[in-house]
This record gives sequence, C-alpha cells and structure tokens, in this order.
Amino acid sequence: MTADAMPPLIRFTDVARVYGTGEAEVRALDGVSFDIMPGEFVAIMGPSGSGKSTAMNVIGCLDRPTAGHYFFNGVDVAGLSRDQRALLRRHYLGFVFQGFNLLPRTTALENVELPLIYKGLPARERIAMAREVLALVGLEGREHHDPSALSGGQQQRVAIARALAGAPEVVLADEPTGNLDTRTSLEIMDLLVRLRRERDLTIVMVTHEEDMARYADRLIWMVDGKVARDEPMPEGPLHAAPRHQEAGA
Repeated sequence: MTADAMPPLIRFTDVARVYGTGEAEVRALDGVSFDIMPGEFVAIMGPSGSGKSTAMNVIGCLDRPTAGHYFFNGVDVAGLSRDQRALLRRHYLGFVFQGFNLLPRTTALENVELPLIYKGLPARERIAMAREVLALVGLEGREHHDPSALSGGQQQRVAIARALAGAPEVVLADEPTGNLDTRTSLEIMDLLVRLRRERDLTIVMVTHEEDMARYADRLIWMVDGKVARDEPMPEGPLHAAPRHQEAGA
C-alpha cells in the first residue's frame, strides 16, 4: 500500500462536544474534522478555550463526542463500550502531561512499571521492560530515584518512559514542556523527535509554545471549537536527531 493509499490512524468527522444546555451551553468542539496519518507528528495550538484540550481528551478516549465520529484505526470509537475504550487506551495510547503526573513516593522504575501492571505482565518481564525504556530516555542508573530526587526534565523523561512502556502506537503529549525551562524544553522535544523515529510513533501534541510546535510536521490551529488552519509546518520537523546531551536534563 502506498503512503497516499494508507488509511488514517485517527479521523475526526464533524466532531462536536457540547457541555451544558440552554444559555449555559458551551460548544467546546464544533464540527471538527481532520485526519492524522500513522507516523505523523501533529501539533494542536490555539488560544485558551479554543477546544484543543477537548480534542486531545477525545482522541485519548477520556471524553466522548456529543455528535460526529471519531475513528481510531478504522474503528468508530463511539460504538465501543467503556471497557473497550479502556483497552484501547491501555494498548494503543501513551500519555505525557504538563505536570508529569508521577506517583510521588514511588521510584522511577515503579512509575514506569505501572501501565505494565495494568496489562497483567509478570514482575520479571515488566521490570526488564521498564529498565529498557528508562535507558532509552537517558535515565539508566536513576531507576530507584523518587521524583523528588529528580529534576523537572528527568521527571518528564520518566513520564515519557511510562508512556512508552506499553508500546503504544500514539503518544498524546499535553503541554509536555509547559513546566520546563527553555533549554530543558528543547532537550525534551529533541527526545520526542528521536523516539518518534526509533519507535515508529505517531505523536499528537497540544502546546501554546510556537517554538515547540515547530518540531512537528503539521499544525492544527483551533479557534472557538473549530479548525481555523490545518497546514504543514513551514520549516518541516526540526532536528531529525537530538542536539543536546540528554542524560543530565
């Protein structure tokens, strides 16, 4: 199958998400349509209240459309049960958040193990897999550090390792550099670009930082719950390989 004939991994068709009724009604998404192909790195931007986070929540099966259709790998997600949506999240999606969302009194290794526990893997196998992805993000030797003993950049690396532990097809990154300084933000973005290439990932990132969005192949700009622009990034994906030393971030 040629690239042009390849079906989209993610498809929104006239997706709406409405909260409240009457005068209190808020249309967080209002007829949103787009396709995301396997292997793409897509940045979603827009002002506060534009619907970008709601779109991310729908893609991540954390919220459901009020109308329209969301297809993942050709399957209409609206037709899935709650348990089926949970399985989709568990086996196909990895999440990276602005606030890291690490368990505070749990080591880096144990944080990364968590999704593997949910998948039912035996202890020896999940420990080996957790060590592997921690090494992949430059944290070999820090497996037994609690989050409080790690820098912000290192904590985000643990979060990325946790997202990768279940071998997802898609990584959903919600403001992944929002709590980091500029240098560390660039290092994290370089890491995501490298991991995307090495692990054949699709990445969807919500960000308000134009410098970070330039690492993506494509920009979806949202305003008032609608797609205002959907276009390739003019500079193309930045930095096909990392520019920074990563282990100290």
